[in-house]
Amino acid sequence: MNEKNSKKCVPCLAGQPPLKGAELQEQLPILGKDWEIIDEHHLKRTYKFKNFRDALEFTNIIGKIAEEEGHHPEISLSFGSVTLLVWTHKIDGLSKNDFILAEKCDAAFISLAANS
Repeated sequence: MNEKNSKKCVPCLAGQPPLKGAELQEQLPILGKDWEIIDEHHLKRTYKFKNFRDALEFTNIIGKIAEEEGHHPEISLSFGSVTLLVWTHKIDGLSKNDFILAEKCDAAFISLAANS
């Protein structure tokens, strides 16, 4: 298991401030170029697939990862694409957990593409 995939989401405390400004910028190198930071509040990425079946399979993989991490993204599934919105609901903003989950989703996408 590589270092990225060995990271785990840890529960945030209510009242913990979300990442903003410089703290948020420090996390940027973790993201691939396909992720967007929206209003310093959430992360967004759309993954592309050749068909609905592959997009659905990826959605199910993300669901499993989310359950394992106890950190649940908003998932939109459509023909040939899956869009994720990721943020920490408890603090209504971004935490390090969001970047960990984003990394794991990217790793799952790469793995799925390699096995297709």
